[in-house]
Amino acid sequence: MKNNLAERRTERRWTQADLAAALGVSRQTVISIEREKFDPSLPLAFLIARTFDCAIEDIFTAD
Repeated sequence: MKNNLAERRTERRWTQADLAAALGVSRQTVISIEREKFDPSLPLAFLIARTFDCAIEDIFTAD
């Protein structure tokens, strides 16, 4: 699954650690999602979208 999480995070000038803290996950989880090595669970995807005030589809797209 493709995503633009890193771009959205840097637009807000957040570090990976900042985003991880906001989501309640580890920094390694954020890194893995940004590098497209890990697809988040549906609840986490909803939380990410809510954190950036957008729809899941605005962040995640199918390969």
